[in-house]
Amino acid sequence: GRSSGQGCRQARRQSPAARAPARARRCAPAHPRGVHLPPRREAPRGRSRCPGPGARGSTMSPRSCLRSLRLLVFAVFSAAASNWLYLAKLSSVGSISEEETCEKLKGLIQRQVQMCKRNLEVMDSVRRGAQLAIEECQYQFRNRRWNCSTLDSLPVFGKVVTQGTREAAFVYAISSAGVAFAVTRACSSGELEKCGCDRTVHGVSPQGFQWSGCSDNIAYGVAFSQSFVDVRERSKGASSSRALMNLHNNEAGRKAILTHMRVECKCHGVSGSCEVKTCWRAVPPFRQVGHALKEKFDGATEVEPRRVGSSRALVPRNAQFKPHTDEDLVYLEPSPDFCEQDTRSGVLGTRGRTCNKTSKAIDGCELLCCGRGFHTAQVELAERCSCKFHWCCFVKCRQCQRLVELHTCR
Repeated sequence: GRSSGQGCRQARRQSPAARAPARARRCAPAHPRGVHLPPRREAPRGRSRCPGPGARGSTMSPRSCLRSLRLLVFAVFSAAASNWLYLAKLSSVGSISEEETCEKLKGLIQRQVQMCKRNLEVMDSVRRGAQLAIEECQYQFRNRRWNCSTLDSLPVFGKVVTQGTREAAFVYAISSAGVAFAVTRACSSGELEKCGCDRTVHGVSPQGFQWSGCSDNIAYGVAFSQSFVDVRERSKGASSSRALMNLHNNEAGRKAILTHMRVECKCHGVSGSCEVKTCWRAVPPFRQVGHALKEKFDGATEVEPRRVGSSRALVPRNAQFKPHTDEDLVYLEPSPDFCEQDTRSGVLGTRGRTCNKTSKAIDGCELLCCGRGFHTAQVELAERCSCKFHWCCFVKCRQCQRLVELHTCR
């Protein structure tokens, strides 16, 4: 063993021409006596061994290997970026009023835990914002193949949010809007000591009415949403195309509130004569924000990263499309059809979903069931009927049974 090791070291010190015969004899490292290892199989030159989607031990080119690794990193990064939505599932947790509770909250990264400890009074509003976002997402997509179904694990929306699709774009937008909305409302209702009404709105407006009352402090709500929701994407080195996509859609969600702010007024005077009118600025109903973002979802722009000057930016993949605005949603890759269940992609499929037999839209049985057909069953529905008002003061109804047809996808 010693002589063979010396021969190997001598062969390595020789010139390349003199080393050729030695290379043919394969200088193997010395092994303990009686142990025989199989000869090492070398990957083809120019290719590296990298776990690929194929068989075990398959080889990929360095470029393909790097691309697969990037996709894996982006998927893990993107999933963790929205894990804070798990706060909506923590109904068993009481009010978040102690720093120790922040450490136990599932789904938060370390910087969000630190924000939680510094802003304990705001965290219940963040949880309400997460609940608002999930409820609104499920309402807006109730009749579509992907209906915002959630899991009791991380990420809340499953692996759908790990892909750079337009569905992920909507989730990020409605989530950031939910936090901004809930925190703003908490400010105006006096729940938070750090903020209150927006005192920058005062005096007489150009329309002649007096600014008064409690205007919603949307500036504070937006600022907190940026600090809490965007924290992972804004961390050092987060300049990937998916991070840029998430940041853009987060901001688009907040702008959906800002662009739909409204003016509410109250009249003062004898018998409501409106001699004096006081007004204040208020956030729109969250349902209106959801409708606005759903329209942006339908018209979302497919983009790709491109270097513009010294930085990376997202530009439309199709050069014929006009550039997107700050209020538009953007996505990086097309969506699956969501027809069949695919646990690897987090798609639940549409089997068993209730459909509308007479509709030609996406909620119709033909489209929702992806052409597989549907089952029809007679079900008995209990409902109130023959309601009468009795003086004074209650309404009494009978319980009636009605047979209806229920259509479910095959």
